[in-house]
Amino acid sequence: MTTLKKAELRTGSNVRLTGAEARRLAEQAALQNVANCYVREIDAGALVRHRPVGEVAADHLELLLRDQNGALRIEAVALSACGPHRLGRAYIRRAEGQDFVRVDPMTAVIALLHEAYRSFGPERAERLRGCELELLSRVLGSYQSAATCLAAGAGADDDDSFIAAEQSIAFGHWLHPTPKSLQGMTWWQRPAYQPEQGGRFRLTVFAAPSGMVRHASAAAVSAPEIARGFLGADLDRLGLKDGEVPLLMHPLQAEALLLDPDVAALRDRGALRLLGPGGPEVAATSSVRTLWSADRAWMPKFSLPVRITNSVRVNKRHELEAGVAVARLFAKTDWLQRHPRFRVIQDPAWVTLDLPGRAESGFETIFRENPFVAGRDRGVATVAALTAPPLPGGRSRLERLVRDHAAQSGLRVAEAARAWFRAYLDCAIEPPVALYDQLGVALEAHQQNTLLDVTGLLPRAAYYRDSQGFYLSNSHRHALDRLIPEAASIGALYFDDCEIAERFGYYLLVNQAFSVVNRMGHDGLIAETALLDMLAERLERLARETPGVGGAFARAALDRPSIASKANLVTRLLDIDELDADDEAAVYARVDNPLFGRPGVCDFGGDRAVAV
Repeated sequence: MTTLKKAELRTGSNVRLTGAEARRLAEQAALQNVANCYVREIDAGALVRHRPVGEVAADHLELLLRDQNGALRIEAVALSACGPHRLGRAYIRRAEGQDFVRVDPMTAVIALLHEAYRSFGPERAERLRGCELELLSRVLGSYQSAATCLAAGAGADDDDSFIAAEQSIAFGHWLHPTPKSLQGMTWWQRPAYQPEQGGRFRLTVFAAPSGMVRHASAAAVSAPEIARGFLGADLDRLGLKDGEVPLLMHPLQAEALLLDPDVAALRDRGALRLLGPGGPEVAATSSVRTLWSADRAWMPKFSLPVRITNSVRVNKRHELEAGVAVARLFAKTDWLQRHPRFRVIQDPAWVTLDLPGRAESGFETIFRENPFVAGRDRGVATVAALTAPPLPGGRSRLERLVRDHAAQSGLRVAEAARAWFRAYLDCAIEPPVALYDQLGVALEAHQQNTLLDVTGLLPRAAYYRDSQGFYLSNSHRHALDRLIPEAASIGALYFDDCEIAERFGYYLLVNQAFSVVNRMGHDGLIAETALLDMLAERLERLARETPGVGGAFARAALDRPSIASKANLVTRLLDIDELDADDEAAVYARVDNPLFGRPGVCDFGGDRAVAV
């Protein structure tokens, strides 16, 4: 790990890494990610005591490289019962009887990926050789992306604005082998379009006759009106004709659309016009394709011709329709009013250009509410930003909040951590379970989709976003059909509760709640076991007091020895695009459930990945 001056790093603010420091840190992060995925999904490994020549004794995680007749040992700097372990230096033994020798992190990564493919058996590994080389390319691309973001200053300051938090996640997904992979976005485009590089740009505007445009809205205004309002003063300059609708596009998507033969044919006959750049400067949020402007009440979300982590990101028609349907559902109930500490950022409007014979044309645009306009954009951040690893010697955003609360309240740090976690459970965990129980709506409430209002240091409210992440329960279907009958015809929206339990459990608990526990533990604020006890106690109360599917979900989360966790490494090993799978089903692994019996130690248990 790179060494920086301690005085620079007390809070993590305004840290700037040199190019060499950024590269070393990104390379170590690549090993951390791949190795943590490997022990969850492929081989649990064993914990050993090892003293390299001339170095301090430490616990090491040992992984046998059976196909390579060797073994890999990685320093276990800090273990976790519920999330990624902090790992250090790597050592390889090339053959039985030889000594372990230290290797650079990327050499260890390559050895692990090679072994992962061989775990499928020699014949299948040979068939997957192309996937192996593709994955290696993506790991290297992710490393290069992280190094560039770190060198550009991502994660280096403690600006508490909404967009600063969105653009601060230099390391990406906490359990993914290629967390910063952006296939399809060139190195020269990234300073403008990659969130962590802090760029600003303007949208590309097309115009199409209203008869060729499809749109829907559950908001007070139509989607075409939202688009016109977003353009503001540029609307007159662009020269929109009577009867035309403006279609706003991300510049990357616009470039791809201009190469589409069907789009080219429309332009040739004058049915579609390219008007050029328009509207205010926008900035990419952490999703890359949802864009924010300080003085606009809407955030447009686009399809992008870019493979981000596991998938090419496409707004599918059923997702557009789901956003409008669920917005209508909340408008017809008082559930949100009765739960003021939990808010849903709606995606209530969409617009697209119809192309005959195609489910999606590529022009699909979702309009998301923007509660974080200028003047209301401070003190809110995703759980992903709060729990992101700090730069060397610095503090995570979450640690700064807890320590500031301890200083202001006079509490010991561990007591402040308990207070923070209790407030977090109140607004981010309990309401989604109640929503599922009372309305039959489960949320894909992972770290990036969940934001916290921490203007008072402790969480005051949680926000959920993303119309791609609604799961409607078949057990509530009769009631939901009365409220939103249109949902019956929307694909991939209704699910059986057994399937919801797997997905909801992963997103709400494994991905989100465990990330908070893991970060507080690694930051030395409080023992993970203390927070897991608090989470288990809250789920126990919900299981007792919540009569329906929400209570059953909470009970299952406590009573099952294993829990579903997304198998991102196996997904990448097999080169699966989740958004192209049936019902967009992901690959999950069964891993030890740290809530079962409230265990306090990590035993590296886990089973091979299975599709669910």
